[in-house]
Amino acid sequence: MKTTLLAAAFAVTATAGFAAPEKYVLDASHSQIVFSYNHLGYSTTYGMFSGFDGEIMFDQEDPAASSVTVSMPVKSMMTGWEKRLGHFMSPDFFNAQDGDMVTFTSTGIEVSGDNTAKITGDLSMNGVTKSVVLDATLNQVGTHPQAQKPWAGFDASTTVLRSDFNVGAFAPYVSDEVQIMISIEAMKAE
Repeated sequence: MKTTLLAAAFAVTATAGFAAPEKYVLDASHSQIVFSYNHLGYSTTYGMFSGFDGEIMFDQEDPAASSVTVSMPVKSMMTGWEKRLGHFMSPDFFNAQDGDMVTFTSTGIEVSGDNTAKITGDLSMNGVTKSVVLDATLNQVGTHPQAQKPWAGFDASTTVLRSDFNVGAFAPYVSDEVQIMISIEAMKAE
């Protein structure tokens, strides 16, 4: 049952029965990554990435052999305040240059429940790569009512330490821990 539901998340169509991995691509207009951190104990501050690229490859017969890759330019970060964004792009944090990317490449998927999985992967940013585990949930899978093609939606979350990626300025006053919340939609590739 567990592997069946995870399989559905990536590859169910009205004519199911695939032996090879199938490619799904992220719907950039309905996929976002929101991050939050504690600011000096006074507030929780948020930022976001949206409009990024990614793909999911799924092997229906062996869901653990599936994979996920996502990438986004560091400079596509949104903070809601121009001066904060400028500070994040400065040498205090990312020292971001055009072309600098944040990437995630899965290295393993473990089904953990009827509609949940642990996705382990390599998160790379600011010249550092660390292994992280995403707690992922299948929200829904089926035929998209407007696009009329197979579609899937997922949420995931994890917590990372900024200092692990050399962006730990002002810790512990500004929390080292950053909570990451992910919500994506993916469509079967043509």
